[in-house]
Amino acid sequence: MKLSAHWIRDFVDLTVDDRRLAQDLTDVGLGVEGILGSGADTVFEMEIGTNRPDAMNHYGVAREAAAIYDRPLKPLSPLLAKDARNGAPGTAEAVPFPITVEEPALCPRFSARVIHGTRIKPSPEKIAHRLQLLDQRPISNAVDATNYVLWEIGKPTHVFDADLLEGGQIIVRKACHGETLKTLDGIDRKLTTDDLVVCDAKKPVGLAGTMGGYDTMITDKTRNIVIESAWWDPATVRQMSRRHSLHTDASHRFERGADFESTVLSCDLVAKMILDSGGGELVGDVVDVVSKRMDQAPVLLRVSEVRRILGGNLEAGEIFRLLKRLGFTLIPEGQGDAQFRVHIPSWRLDVEREIDVIEEIARLHGYNKFANTLPAYSGAVVELPHVAIDAALRRRALALGYNEALSLTFISHEDAEKFSPPSSDASNAGRVLELENPLSEEASVMRTSLAPGMLNMLAWNLNRDVADARLFEMGSVYAMAGSERVEPKRLCLGATVAAVRASRSSAATLDVSKGEHAAAGEAFRAFKGDIENLLAPFAGEINYDRQTAEHFHPGRSARACLNGAPVAQFGQIHPEIASARKLRQEAFLADFDLEQLYKIGLRPIRFSLLGKYPAVERDFSFVFADDITFQQMRQAVQSASISELQEFRPVEIFRGGSIPAGKYSVLLRTKFQSKDRTLREEELTDWSSKIVAALTTLGGVQRA
Repeated sequence: MKLSAHWIRDFVDLTVDDRRLAQDLTDVGLGVEGILGSGADTVFEMEIGTNRPDAMNHYGVAREAAAIYDRPLKPLSPLLAKDARNGAPGTAEAVPFPITVEEPALCPRFSARVIHGTRIKPSPEKIAHRLQLLDQRPISNAVDATNYVLWEIGKPTHVFDADLLEGGQIIVRKACHGETLKTLDGIDRKLTTDDLVVCDAKKPVGLAGTMGGYDTMITDKTRNIVIESAWWDPATVRQMSRRHSLHTDASHRFERGADFESTVLSCDLVAKMILDSGGGELVGDVVDVVSKRMDQAPVLLRVSEVRRILGGNLEAGEIFRLLKRLGFTLIPEGQGDAQFRVHIPSWRLDVEREIDVIEEIARLHGYNKFANTLPAYSGAVVELPHVAIDAALRRRALALGYNEALSLTFISHEDAEKFSPPSSDASNAGRVLELENPLSEEASVMRTSLAPGMLNMLAWNLNRDVADARLFEMGSVYAMAGSERVEPKRLCLGATVAAVRASRSSAATLDVSKGEHAAAGEAFRAFKGDIENLLAPFAGEINYDRQTAEHFHPGRSARACLNGAPVAQFGQIHPEIASARKLRQEAFLADFDLEQLYKIGLRPIRFSLLGKYPAVERDFSFVFADDITFQQMRQAVQSASISELQEFRPVEIFRGGSIPAGKYSVLLRTKFQSKDRTLREEELTDWSSKIVAALTTLGGVQRA
């Protein structure tokens, strides 16, 4: 918003230069973003908050400057010559233009003046130049008068050609169904019964508080004018402006609340300018239809509360002087603790409570004049219950090369159906938390999984040639538990296949020359290593099964369980999902249930001395049917109860060749060690026999 520094100085005598004025206005909350021009053409580029419509004009800013420097503000009192035909108040001649307000709740005040015999011509040079400084195009003396008053005191007004108002009257009412109004921009607008309009005896001639009508606009032929200034309900103007996609300087101010007491003043200012430039004569007195007053309730201000909030030691007299400079009226109230009953000026609709008045005191006194103090606090820092677990997971993910990322908490209905975990409660099946005012169809529900956001972030990186993306996100998902909303926490890892391969130190670990299928299998196992690393700090033994969601690849995914409780699903994204989301590479995803991990807790850290006696390794080569898992093998060996067995793991898997179809060969490595003695060969032989016997019970055949 542009405002003229010279125009501001018309209303208050200032001794400071424009740059100092700009800085001081900024310090009290009327931000001056820049200064353009010089001398009389100096313009402030201002950023004024939407709660301060009173300052969106030159007189309002001058009022603030007068308060800052404690200078008198020049009053606005246009002198209008009385016409000989003006009747005495209360006579028939004293009502030159009948006005009927059928919606007093939406238009509690409507003021008007009538001018006859004026001439429409270009505005005087001073007025036209000032409007041009504000990027306003001069049109004619009558129209420019309304624009000039708008920028001078912030009150929108409108001028009608009186001869084009049928029936010689003005009616404020709701629009009828099917009515249309051609507005000043030349657009025919279809009205609804929710629209508030200004009408003559037969038709709408203006959209209340927004824009006037084309059929009654001022032209070169106009000789008789009706000047209108009203107070409109902000909510009604805002709804009409949005409904008709019509945001104007007038609606911008009426939406935020105009000064109720400025309707007659604005009419007089416009009339004065038209008469001075185009001549003519006033007809009768001002017509002022007031259905109800908009007086604001006074606010009780306690000096003790001012000191408590601001932390200073302001005296009651200083508080009185500061508020009086801003236009507030203070009346001492009660006995004992000093307090005032503060009457709010009509132009400050944003001040409603005691804290609002205290803010006015603070900004005018100067925030930098208060000592820097910290609030008293007698408690201690309280650590959240799961901060240690979150920190451990975050630390390990970063160490593995994953970068933390954040995605939107909103997803589409399609993604919610595709990635939502199955509900254990049948009544909640398919239920999602929908947004009442979504940003778009792609962000219309609260996320039920972190997977859609992670895949979007991987796609974003791949589309910008970041081939080795590794990301993780820790956050909440949103679901229903019966009739209650719950927000369980999840951890999601995402990586491209290039990133998974690059995470290994040697190319031999993931040998692509073995074939695409073998390389993909090795990539899955490499990603599985990251999952095991993240789960390593938790108490319990990790087991795996194949019960994974449908968006995972059926042959390259697994579910991890700790102590029998499922805590994570991971694997390659299903090729159909990857294709639908246009991923340029195969992608791997892991979804951790943090709520389960919170229940399990971190493994206690214990230290023990390294064994003094040597360990012995033995390898066993077996052929098993494809449906036999390593988990089954480990459980079978554990049932042999060999306390000296320190390690049991698969080393190599082989299919094909001499191995029959439906079977595979696995090389299993064991490590034995005792804490108190060197192992004897006969012990090793006995334990080996037990292991072979245990594996044979699974249908395994030992290879020579």
